[in-house]
Amino acid sequence: MHIVRFDQAPFYQSPGHTNMRMRRMQGMEAGPADLVWLGLSQVEPGGGIEASASEVEKFYVVLDGEITLSNGTDEVVLQRWDTCRFAAGEPRILSNRTSTAATVLLAMPLPQAQR
Repeated sequence: MHIVRFDQAPFYQSPGHTNMRMRRMQGMEAGPADLVWLGLSQVEPGGGIEASASEVEKFYVVLDGEITLSNGTDEVVLQRWDTCRFAAGEPRILSNRTSTAATVLLAMPLPQAQR
């Protein structure tokens, strides 16, 4: 069993992310993991992720607030407890168009080098 307390979870930065505070909750620099890592993002109003695609699939769970997600073709607003999967290679855009912060959980595979 490996515990990571929220106040001890390491912060990280990622290119193309603005007005977001991101923490690793499990895996990577937060501790051991075999297949996936978890991140928690607090997305401020006006914050988000610019259009980009990843080589691996990504899963998002809205824990609080509201975010708008798009793959460049379809756009959807997610609220608390809603989820979204982006396939490997699928473009993604995430934005908080509200006046309050949103909290989002991210789950994605570990990089091959860390497995």
